Amino acid sequence: MDPRSEVLLRQVDLFQGSLLLAGLPADDLLGRLPDAFGWCWHAGDQAALEERFKGRSHFGVNVPEREFDSAVVFLPKSRDLTDYILNAVAARLAGREVFLVGEKRSGIEGASKQLNSFGKPRKLDSARHCQLWQVTVANAPQAKSLESLAQTYELPLTEGPLKVISLPGVFSHGRLDRGSALLLEHLDQLPSGHLLDFGCGAGVLGAAVKRRYPHNQVTLLDVDAFAAASSRLTLAANGLEAEVLTGDGIDAAPMDLNTILSNPPFHTGVHTDYFATENLLRKAAKHLKKGGELRLVANSFLKYQPLIEEHLGPCATKAEGDGFRIYQARRS
Repeated sequence: MDPRSEVLLRQVDLFQGSLLLAGLPADDLLGRLPDAFGWCWHAGDQAALEERFKGRSHFGVNVPEREFDSAVVFLPKSRDLTDYILNAVAARLAGREVFLVGEKRSGIEGASKQLNSFGKPRKLDSARHCQLWQVTVANAPQAKSLESLAQTYELPLTEGPLKVISLPGVFSHGRLDRGSALLLEHLDQLPSGHLLDFGCGAGVLGAAVKRRYPHNQVTLLDVDAFAAASSRLTLAANGLEAEVLTGDGIDAAPMDLNTILSNPPFHTGVHTDYFATENLLRKAAKHLKKGGELRLVANSFLKYQPLIEEHLGPCATKAEGDGFRIYQARRS
């Protein structure tokens, strides 16, 4: 059981009505709270919840369209996303209770101050290295549209400026990260055919490739619903068409790819997590056609080259700079 869920269950009498669990973990909490309903934006967690509690969790970027007596928000990874989720929930719960739960190392103490605009928050519990806060929504806000919170920036590419639309919670929100910047400089001589942008974030790489190689079929994949929504906005802003998928890692990707392009994640919130990338490297060959190419950028200190060579084939360093390295390998 997730420690945040354990803290809730210490106060279980507070959560007996129709309850929304926003950003809930994929544990047994829904089983312990039979009147609760989940709102999830992580495709892996949603798949696990759907398998165990079919029909009791909504996946997407908007609050579920149903009535609730109260809501618990599990502290998201970014302040911008926390603002959006709290606003969306509080707008629906005038005069009712909103709870915020999170780990101390995730910044729950500071995040509790984001409840001040709705009423007077109070701390209910501190246990399992977590805190639980509560506020009665005395000042219900107007719900903000997600797109109104987007940040937009332009990249000066050879083919013309590329507009990037970034939503709250998306990796490198509102700016181009250094790894993607390096990879954008080395998109030459990609194989023709079907290309996958793995861990697409705001869709920078997928959109840039579709702009440069319009004949290529491009698919963008991310585990996060907000990233997928950002990618769709980025594509639309540039008049580009590509497939955008949500799924938990490379297992959700199409087969018979000609290229996998990626600036893969290795952090999940405050927790370091290499699984998604290492799973990609182990299984890339399964998704690539013979002669298909994997091209990815990673921090130079990450020892991915041996893993690539073990599971795919000879791996070359195509470029290096600013603490990052681009790896290139083809399926033999």
